Amino acid sequence: MAELTADRAAPAKAASMWTVVVASSAGTTFEWYDFFIFGSLTGVISKVFFAGLNDTAGLLAALALFGVGFAFRPIGALVFGRIGDRVGRKGAFLVTVTLMGGSTFAIGLLPSYHQAGMIGPILLILLRILQGFALGGEYGGAVIYVAEHAKSGERGWMTSWVQTSAAFGLFAALLVILATRTAIGEDAFTAWGWRVPFMVSVGLLAISVWMRVKLSESPEFTRLRAEDNQSKAPFTEAFARWGNLKLVILAFLGMMSAQGAVWYCSFFYVQTFMEKFLKVDPATINLLMMGAVAVSAPLYVFFGWLSDKIGRKVVMLFGMTLALIAFFPGFHALEQFANPALAAASAATPVVVVADPHDCTVQFDPVGKASFVTSCDVAKSFLANAGVSYGNQAAPAGTPAVVKVGGAMVASASVSGLAKDKAKTVRTGVEGRLKAALKTAGYPAKADPARLDFWGMFEVLMVFTVGATALFGPLAAYLVEIFPTRIRYTALSLPYNVGTGWIGGFLPFTAFAIVAATGDIYAGLWYAVGFTAISVVVMLLFLWETSGRPLVD
Repeated sequence: MAELTADRAAPAKAASMWTVVVASSAGTTFEWYDFFIFGSLTGVISKVFFAGLNDTAGLLAALALFGVGFAFRPIGALVFGRIGDRVGRKGAFLVTVTLMGGSTFAIGLLPSYHQAGMIGPILLILLRILQGFALGGEYGGAVIYVAEHAKSGERGWMTSWVQTSAAFGLFAALLVILATRTAIGEDAFTAWGWRVPFMVSVGLLAISVWMRVKLSESPEFTRLRAEDNQSKAPFTEAFARWGNLKLVILAFLGMMSAQGAVWYCSFFYVQTFMEKFLKVDPATINLLMMGAVAVSAPLYVFFGWLSDKIGRKVVMLFGMTLALIAFFPGFHALEQFANPALAAASAATPVVVVADPHDCTVQFDPVGKASFVTSCDVAKSFLANAGVSYGNQAAPAGTPAVVKVGGAMVASASVSGLAKDKAKTVRTGVEGRLKAALKTAGYPAKADPARLDFWGMFEVLMVFTVGATALFGPLAAYLVEIFPTRIRYTALSLPYNVGTGWIGGFLPFTAFAIVAATGDIYAGLWYAVGFTAISVVVMLLFLWETSGRPLVD
């Protein structure tokens, strides 16, 4: 690692510094808004673009498509990171905001599955790829630009304002969605109103581009360029030299694994969990998430400021450890607060599928092509679609599956080899008997608003929010401070976007798939807990404190 040298960035005047912060944060807020619209509308997207699939497969496809955008973020990170390290920070993130905004607006114009068949989903996939590609280069440019203007003792405080852009972007997305839903009604929103949040982004795009055009290059990069010392081969320097590659690996394992897991579990998967499994009304979920996100904004700044005072490492360790120990009890508490009837029924009358293990396949069908035809599969497919948690009990070979709902025994039936109409009739019969048994056992079709404890749910979300913001608030400053200026854009952007893009972006999809495969509505949490635990160990043992240190040359 190159030697530490004194900060050469000339301190910016207060007004100039805040202009840098506001312009960088505003553009990043807009890009997060664009990306979060899709994440918050996965349920509607599944109905509009994947109408040919069943409910579970459609939701899995929408969640997978949400992840596709993230999958291409590391590629965008490499492309724009190289541009940022060779040509300049400003030009790179001016291109990213334009590309992101144009893609989002275009999604609002796409034809649905019913209007154009597979053309709509294919175009949607391409636009999601462009979104992810653009966002991959956005974050690194924004935080580096702010950090290279800031004083050493204020770097956590100043970069934490960029971190709040995630909160502002998500809050704006939820606000526009809720306002549109309320104004036109749920039926109209599903039919055409979902396009509104995507299309209004064109105005935000114009503001963001205008603000960024007014910025000048960062002082650190200006100095490098004046000395003709900018990197000529950022990829080689960042990834082919062990000293720098080790920093990339440590950043990924020690910070970004937890960041992707904690943030996306706390703000995205929790929405899927409440809607799909706890049967909470989407409007209530929107209100809860808007409240949590609104509180998160000042917390990012607080924890960024605190990291300047007591150190980044201790603050981030607190955040990821809190999330690690809170996820399982927190999600169980959500069930008690959101749907006490479901919690009571699950405890008093557990559902058990008694079947020959060889008769059962994994209930994981992201493209709607799997054939669930055995008696075990017919039963489990219904339970997975209904969001009902169930256990498994082995039965003798060749025995038709039976679903135990308390004392009731509901026989399932195979549809293997039956004509389509006959198979549908058999399935409908099995599902009807299961619905009746579940209703008798007290399993609610949806959460009762009169029994829902809104503030209890909000308190649980606040615990998750504190953990996520304590981790994310100081993270930008820490990432900037451990990488050399010559390769900072490239080296920082890759682990950040692999962590948030691959681990975080695919978390809702993977967690839901784990639930569908196991029948346990809490099993998906092991994905988030596992990656968070890795970061706790690596940060505790292998990462060091960087607060107050000069930037690395």
